[in-house]
Amino acid sequence: MHAVILAGGKGERLRPYTQDRPKPMVEILGIPILGYQIEWLRSQGVTDVVVACGYRHEVIQDYFDDGRKLGVRIRYSVESEPLGRGGALKQALALVEGEVCVATNGDVITNVPLREVVEQHRRRGDVATLVLSPFVSPYGIVDVTDDDRITGFHEKPELPYWINAGIYVLDRSVRDLLPDVGDHETTTFPELAAQGRLGAYRSRAYWRGVDTIKDLSEVTKEFEQRLLSAFLA
Repeated sequence: MHAVILAGGKGERLRPYTQDRPKPMVEILGIPILGYQIEWLRSQGVTDVVVACGYRHEVIQDYFDDGRKLGVRIRYSVESEPLGRGGALKQALALVEGEVCVATNGDVITNVPLREVVEQHRRRGDVATLVLSPFVSPYGIVDVTDDDRITGFHEKPELPYWINAGIYVLDRSVRDLLPDVGDHETTTFPELAAQGRLGAYRSRAYWRGVDTIKDLSEVTKEFEQRLLSAFLA
C-alpha cells in the first residue's frame, strides 16, 4: 500500500519551532510529527511513502533518507514553487503505484485503523474517502435554563458534528481532478461531494491536528500522560 504525506507547510503559527524546519518536523517528546505518522502508516500496512515537501525539504530528507531504517520506502516530491496542497498532492501522485493510495496532512497525529478505511473505500467504489473525526468544542459549555439559571458545566464536550481529519483514501483517477495549483479541499472535494462520489469514514480513534503552539503543548501533555499510565499499569 502506498501513501502520500503533505509535508510542505511552513507552520507560521508554530514559530519559533518552524524557524529552521517545516511544520511536520516539529518534535513531540524528541520525535518529529512526521516520525509518528510514518510509524502509524507502516503499522497499518503501508510499504511506500511519498513525502510532498517544499519549505526546508532538506531537513526531512536528511532525517528520514530512504526510509529503510523505519521499514518503509520513502521518496520525495519536492515543489520548485508553492503549488498549494492540491497541486502538491497531484505532483506526488505521479510517483504512486497502484489504483488506491492513502494521503494525509503532515501535521496529524492519529492511530486511525487505515485497513478499515481502505476496505470501505473499495467496497463503496467512491473516488475519494475522507476520514472524519468528532468535533470537540474548544471551550467549556454551560447548561442554562430559560430563566437564566445555570444547571451544569461540560468541559470541552464532543458536539454533534464531524470534521475533516485530513486523512484520505484516493483512487488513482482523482489525480486528473486535482488542481495544478490550489487546495483540493476547496476545489476537488466539493465537486466530488456535489456529484455523490465522496465517501466518509467516521472514526473516534485518537486524532489531533498540530497547528499551533497550544496544540503542540496539549499533544505533548497527552503523550506524557499516556506514557506514565503505560509505565504504571
